[in-house]
Amino acid sequence: MPIPRAAAVVVDGPRALVIKRYLRHNSASACVMCEAAKWTSPDCPGHHYAVLPGGQVEEGETPETTAIRELNEETTLTAQIDRLLWTGHHNGRPASYYLMTEVTGTPHMSDAEAGAQTPHNISELIWAAPTEFDNLGLYPVDIRSPLTDLLANNA
Repeated sequence: MPIPRAAAVVVDGPRALVIKRYLRHNSASACVMCEAAKWTSPDCPGHHYAVLPGGQVEEGETPETTAIRELNEETTLTAQIDRLLWTGHHNGRPASYYLMTEVTGTPHMSDAEAGAQTPHNISELIWAAPTEFDNLGLYPVDIRSPLTDLLANNA
């Protein structure tokens, strides 16, 4: 069974906090984004996309604690769960998306995340409006509509 993923949805009026990424591997077989895009060449072309802060549920964790932990690990923000917004799939793994409340801090890439950056693995935190989701390549694609609806109700 695939390891579940949990993501934190942090909103500021009509915008959501996303991680804008560039990722390139030496081979397409080593790249989950090549697999998701059904890329057929042996070389990874590099991928520009954006995701919500999140990651895999570790042993002994609930998806809720994962969303809180990943938000802090990736952005240094602390928060509480307001509610589960929706579920879906992320690269073939079940995924849960949680609206965060009582968010404190100023978002910036954590030292561990910032230190892991290379010319082939770049991450940047940005506040994105729904009009930017397509251009950013917000992934997975099926979160764009419910996130757009959430932000429209929050504007």
